[in-house]
Amino acid sequence: DLCKRQEEWKGMRKERSRIPVKNPEELRRMREACRLAAVVIEAVVREVRAGVTTGELDTLAERLIVGGGGRPAFKGYRGYPCSTCISVNEELIHGIPGRRVIRPGDVVSIDLGVEVAGMMGDVARTVGVKPVRGDVARMVMTVEEAFREACKVIRAGARVGDISAAVQRLCEGRGYGVIREYVGHGIGRELHEAPQIPNVGEAGTGPELPEGATLAIEPMISLGGHRVKVLEDRWTVVTEDGAICAHYENTVLVTKTGCEILTVAA
Repeated sequence: DLCKRQEEWKGMRKERSRIPVKNPEELRRMREACRLAAVVIEAVVREVRAGVTTGELDTLAERLIVGGGGRPAFKGYRGYPCSTCISVNEELIHGIPGRRVIRPGDVVSIDLGVEVAGMMGDVARTVGVKPVRGDVARMVMTVEEAFREACKVIRAGARVGDISAAVQRLCEGRGYGVIREYVGHGIGRELHEAPQIPNVGEAGTGPELPEGATLAIEPMISLGGHRVKVLEDRWTVVTEDGAICAHYENTVLVTKTGCEILTVAA
C-alpha cells in the first residue's frame, strides 16, 4: 500500500539512518547518472509550452534517458507508471503524466531520476509558461535560490538541520509556505537513502554529514500554506488550499569544504 509505505519512509527510525558514503567507483557511475539526468531535464524543460501534453514530455524524457544509456529510475518504483513526475499548478510532486494539456500561465514541475550501472541521480525543475504572474515568477526564483542557500551550509561535519534551517529561513522570510510532509533524502545505490532532509528545522541538529555522502536537496514551497494532501490516484500530492507551488532539486556530493552539484550537464 503506497500510503503506508510513504508513512514508513517518513517515520524511519534513527537507528536505521546511518548515512551511506560512496566509494570512488560508485561516484564515477553516479556522476554518469547525474550528468544524464541533467541533460535530459534541460531538454524536457525546453519543450514545456502551451499545447504540449504532460505525457508527451514524459515520452521525450524516457527516450532520452534510454538513448543515453540509462534507465528511468522512477518507472516501476513502488508501482509508479511513468519515467517522470510532472506536476502542474497546485500539484506539488508525483503528478502522473498523461493527456493533460499545458496552458498559458501554468506552472510545471518536472522531476526525474536516472539509474546508470546501479547508481542513481535525481533532479527537478519548475518552470512557468508565459504569461506568468509576477508573484508566481518570484516564487519559482525563490525555490531555486533556496537550494543555493542550502548548498552554502553543506560540508563534511555539518548537520542535516543546517540545511533545513537555511531553506526555511529564506522561504518563510519571504512569506512562502514551506512543505513539511515531504523531504529531501540521501541517494545513490537506492533512490531513497538516509538521511531524510526536511525543509524546516533547527541549525545544529540532526545527523552529521560525512564526506562522500550524496544527497538530493529539494526545497518545496507554495504561495499559500504548507499543508498538502494526496489525490485519489494515490500519487499526486497537491496543496490543501489549492495554492500554486514550486519544487527544485539537485543531487549533490558532500566534500570536506562544501558540496559539488552532480546534476549538471557539462
